[in-house]
Amino acid sequence: MRRKPQKYSANITVNGTELPVEVVFEHRRGHRFSITRQRIIMRLPLGLDAPSVQARLGELQQWVGKVAAKKAALLAPFTPREYKSGDTLTVGRRQYILDILEEDRRSHTGKLIGNTIALQLSNHSTAANRTKAIRTLLSRIVAGDFHPEIEERVHFWNRRSFNRPIKGVFLKYNHSNWGSCSTNGNINLSTRLLFAPQEVQDYVIVHELAHLVELNHSDRFWALVERYMPDYREKEKWLKVHGGTCDF
Repeated sequence: MRRKPQKYSANITVNGTELPVEVVFEHRRGHRFSITRQRIIMRLPLGLDAPSVQARLGELQQWVGKVAAKKAALLAPFTPREYKSGDTLTVGRRQYILDILEEDRRSHTGKLIGNTIALQLSNHSTAANRTKAIRTLLSRIVAGDFHPEIEERVHFWNRRSFNRPIKGVFLKYNHSNWGSCSTNGNINLSTRLLFAPQEVQDYVIVHELAHLVELNHSDRFWALVERYMPDYREKEKWLKVHGGTCDF
């Protein structure tokens, strides 16, 4: 019986920043390195001895360093921004002032007051959970502020293109994709898209609206996208190059 792939966690340091690595031992002859939006992956043959694993980690560290020198945005998701009171958060053409307060409370909460995002954080939380909570709250609050504008643009593009029924428009903090279209007509967009130029946002909107007609990525689907967004390839290129910098 073939052994199942085994996964372990490791770390490498590139430009003074510690980066998490997912090490996967699987049925293969050589090794393979890759970087996704969420993790760095090193694939190795099953049964590789410890010294060889360390040697491959050294090679991975050098490889990631070279990649980062050419495309720094690829590593942006691994070095989340740290926020403090008085910081300015710029999202598109809007700017928000942060007011962060740690209190003796059980949960984290936040709200928008004018152009100030007021966050009340639990002082019982770990540093990692605190960072995660801030990003989640910022995404939720900014999504609420942008939602009317984004919803209007979705309906605008729908009227001038496919004119299909839309059940709802939602902004969600999502790293797995920039958008999705459900079978019941919901258009879901990642709040990370709010950091992209408006023309790139419009491309993703048209892309998801096209799924109201074609649920797959067939040639017919891409023909529909190109009909209403002839330069969509440039927008996809922008997301591949700069997408890593679009985050809270």
